Amino acid sequence: MPSSTERTRAHRAPQRPGDRVFAGLSTGAGVLILVVLAGVAAFLLTEAWPALVAPAEDIPGGEGVAIYIWPLLFGTLLSAFLALLIAAPLAVAIALFITHYAPRRIAQALGYLIDLLAAVPSIIYGLWGIAVLAPLSVEPSEWLAENLGFIPLFAGPATSTGRTMLVAVIVLAVMILPITSAVVREAFRQTPRLHEEASLALGATRWEMIRMAVLPFGRSSIIGASMLGLGRALGETMAVAIVLSVSGGVTFNLISSGNPKTIAANIALDFPESTGIAVNTLIASGLVLFAVTLLVNMAARAVINRRREFSGAN
Repeated sequence: MPSSTERTRAHRAPQRPGDRVFAGLSTGAGVLILVVLAGVAAFLLTEAWPALVAPAEDIPGGEGVAIYIWPLLFGTLLSAFLALLIAAPLAVAIALFITHYAPRRIAQALGYLIDLLAAVPSIIYGLWGIAVLAPLSVEPSEWLAENLGFIPLFAGPATSTGRTMLVAVIVLAVMILPITSAVVREAFRQTPRLHEEASLALGATRWEMIRMAVLPFGRSSIIGASMLGLGRALGETMAVAIVLSVSGGVTFNLISSGNPKTIAANIALDFPESTGIAVNTLIASGLVLFAVTLLVNMAARAVINRRREFSGAN
């Protein structure tokens, strides 16, 4: 008597040639991504190895590769996470307004406008930051230094040029806002209509319906979109390089002239003039950025997988 597995195979529809081709292409694409990722990691590790084993006095700065990379890593993480703190709540608010509050015509126009912001080159954002936002930030920075100077972020003294980490953070927040908002918006649109109608039928207000039905459904997408924006902020180069007036130190002060560098901006500015072990040191810093980005994405995937059963997204 045939087993249940054999009966299942017998009743299974025969696979068409197109299905086999598509399955092969999908598998090949997945394997190709892993191969490319492994190749990038191998290249970075191979090129960075001379700097990792070189004497400390041979590294630019003369204090070793770890001391060279640490301020860059600090500046990268500080700017990216602060930008995410600004952009993520705004992205969720914009997505909620477009999907549940705005009239259809306004929502459609606003959605197009937000999406167009993602097409603006990063160098344009950098020019906007240094030409418009930096001068406008001088007086608010002085006010922050005078009234909130006890907070390390606003310790001051405020710079008169406006080329501060605060301006760079705002520029990064604006840059990652479109892609974050677009992903969250599409997730909110996919909320089951029956869930929304059931909440309203039970007497919930619109905000209570959003809080009980829409936000739980889109929780995983919010996390994924935030990590996607964080990944762009971590690797942003030209906008930060144009806006930021760097000193290379490690400080939480956002409004003074002494600002830490970021890894990507430091590579872009120093690579053309570097030779020998200096190039290997820059590649070593790129390896650190690669590892940080990979860890952030892995952490985001772990959080999404833990929350999947509660989000309704599966």
